[in-house]
Amino acid sequence: MENLIVLGTGNAQAVHCYNTCFAMKNGEEYFLTDAGGGNGILLALENQNIPLEKIHHIFVSHAHNDHILGMVWMIRMIATSMNKSKYEGNLHIYCHYELVEIIKTLSRLTIGKKFTAHFDSRILFHVVENGSQQEILGDQFTFFDIGSTKEKQFGYQIRMKNGVLLAFPGDEPYRETLLPYVQGVDWLLHEAFCLYDQRDIFKPYEKHHSTVMDACKLAEGLNIPNLVLWHTEDKDLAHRKQKYTAEGQNYYHGNLLVPDDGENISF
Repeated sequence: MENLIVLGTGNAQAVHCYNTCFAMKNGEEYFLTDAGGGNGILLALENQNIPLEKIHHIFVSHAHNDHILGMVWMIRMIATSMNKSKYEGNLHIYCHYELVEIIKTLSRLTIGKKFTAHFDSRILFHVVENGSQQEILGDQFTFFDIGSTKEKQFGYQIRMKNGVLLAFPGDEPYRETLLPYVQGVDWLLHEAFCLYDQRDIFKPYEKHHSTVMDACKLAEGLNIPNLVLWHTEDKDLAHRKQKYTAEGQNYYHGNLLVPDDGENISF
């Protein structure tokens, strides 16, 4: 992977930014992680000049609406491109076993057969399991179950061709069981629901999320040199980067990034 394009940074209830999802560019191709909660994914991709015809690999972490509903739109639009003979090759979707039927069912209930007819012929589902590995676009992925008690959810570690290690542990706080996948990585992509002093307002712990302070203490303790924080509340986007960075730097001394929708991160 060459760089990460941030398509959305918000949590499930965000309305002033898109739900957290992102694409990683590799040559002329893109690897998409989650698709947010609706057709906003199409605008996010258009704003970043990412053609649907250059997306052949998508990972879906779990079934919450802010991560999966955009997949219906991705399937509809890519299948449309297939039907017009404008999409070369197949679309590969990586997800855990239960998500395969959920994505298929959502699609069959909401879009026509001329789109879902491509399931298992040109729209292919690859079931990921805890510790399973897959080479995608020349990089080595290791998928893992994050151990969620809310909704079965997977994340991944990538070993890139240039040797960079990146970990994406989904949208819940890091657990010690994930140490083999997170220890020693160069980049950690971690959720941070709100500032620590706003915990009584946004109730992150009740929602199985963490604060900026929590995520930064974690990265500092694991000696991770680069930390990206997202999946946040959206009540003060104009000052989010400033406030989150200020709090985070009290606990973390590495390269701290609090991106806005549309930012690019180079590895």
